[in-house]
Amino acid sequence: MKIQIINGPNLNLLGLREPGIYGSQSFDEYLEQLREQYSIIEIAYYQSNVEGELINKLHEVGFSYDGIIINGGAYTHTSVAIADAIAGIKTPVVEVHISNIYAREEFRHVSLTGKNCKGVLTGFGLDGYRLALESFLK
Repeated sequence: MKIQIINGPNLNLLGLREPGIYGSQSFDEYLEQLREQYSIIEIAYYQSNVEGELINKLHEVGFSYDGIIINGGAYTHTSVAIADAIAGIKTPVVEVHISNIYAREEFRHVSLTGKNCKGVLTGFGLDGYRLALESFLK
């Protein structure tokens, strides 16, 4: 099984950025643990702060992988283009948010991308990525 994790803007700063919201662990540290725990799954990882690069990655893997986990960061709330890219591919996508977007600023309560996903996980911290992986195993 091949799963692609795609993280959007500012998620390269996990472990440094607002630890009260996002925790103190870097995504690279977490990804290493995830790969150890799910050694039967090939987990690819991609992060970009650029909207078009995220779309290009969705197009690249969206017809050949078994699943995609995406945390679009702020683009979740603004990008019709990423929503369209998710709708246009065949690979199922699970949207993940580390914080509970419904407990934050009102503009974060709207996910333009979530409606085109298999499911949305929000507020479970980094564990949301593990829960998304589990959804592909079932």
